[in-house]
Amino acid sequence: MIRTTALVGLVLLLSGCAAPTVAPAPVPPVSSPGPVAPAPATTRNDIPIRTTEPRAMEAPVPPVRVRVPGVEVDVEVIPVGVRADSFMELPDYVGTAGWYRYGSGPTSDEGTTVIAAHVDSLEWGLGPFARLRDLPFGAEVLVTTQDGVEHRYLVESVVNLRKEELPVGEIFARTGPERLVLITCGGRFDREALRYSDNVLVTAVPVQ
Repeated sequence: MIRTTALVGLVLLLSGCAAPTVAPAPVPPVSSPGPVAPAPATTRNDIPIRTTEPRAMEAPVPPVRVRVPGVEVDVEVIPVGVRADSFMELPDYVGTAGWYRYGSGPTSDEGTTVIAAHVDSLEWGLGPFARLRDLPFGAEVLVTTQDGVEHRYLVESVVNLRKEELPVGEIFARTGPERLVLITCGGRFDREALRYSDNVLVTAVPVQ
């Protein structure tokens, strides 16, 4: 298990699926930069978050694009923060992913880079991240950072976990081995609550 100096409790709010949220306390909610598509009626995917004051860390170069050639995923990535209700912000549009800006990034020397997106939308249908559940072991994931550098990862695992069973401390670790975690929703869909029962977590390790 990866050691982390902060205990994190998450909340994912993805359309049809919530996105992971990790908020360093006390950090005010930060809105995603730039315009996004108008918000559709979305489903909920919640991941609760608790955290102690995180240690200071050098700001990573933001990721701006993630590609998974094996399942034809190619999406823009924007930095996201935390909403007023302590849930992680996510872009409303299913074709855009959010990078948790208070954690590690592809240029960090340690910790987990977390990128999440809605699995679907009542307006736009299935999003690209819906294909993540089909990724095989060893599949290639490419993350481009703002400086134009492409960072290559290989998939280590793809798991479906009930939201209440998510290993939040590991997912949002700011210390330990470098890795990438992609998150979206999965499992059963509750039509009344407009939320999925599970989260799909793709864990990938960098290619040195």
